Amino acid sequence: MDTSLVVPQLPAREGVLLRPWRLDDLAVVEEAAGDPYIPLISSVPSNYSDTEGAAFIRRQWSRAADGVGYSFAIADAGNDRALGQIGLWPGPHGRASVGYWVAGSARGRGIACAALRTISSWGLEHLRIPRLELHVEPWNAASWKAAERAGFVREGLLRGWQEIGGERRDMYVYSQLLMDLA
Repeated sequence: MDTSLVVPQLPAREGVLLRPWRLDDLAVVEEAAGDPYIPLISSVPSNYSDTEGAAFIRRQWSRAADGVGYSFAIADAGNDRALGQIGLWPGPHGRASVGYWVAGSARGRGIACAALRTISSWGLEHLRIPRLELHVEPWNAASWKAAERAGFVREGLLRGWQEIGGERRDMYVYSQLLMDLA
């Protein structure tokens, strides 16, 4: 059975485009590698080199090829420059996880919210996934505010939910259902 997934190109609001990763997206991987937080919560290398950056991009391709999930570059629709990453990871019981990061130079422009709205409607309507979930640390107000603006509903606090940077961290849990789409 072929379990490969196809990562499509999805136009979003706010001049954003979700598209498959390309090897010419190394600049955003390098910027993300220099961020103190992104390498802790993603597979972005903490010690950047072009070899490590290319390996990161190839891992994004393999996620779809292996049927694990969809990893998109969040790109500027005007110049096609990658600004971040968003992924949709289908799991058991009709649920999928969503995760995202935006490079520091692109923050504060509504990019995460636009990407979340797009991937959410695609996952709920096109892929027919009944429930999307995401987890955000309570201190990360920019991230949870983007989730709330995109229509995700905070369901609670999961104490000691995830290990990040060698310590257990609390996480807000958010969900979105088809009926939540605005």
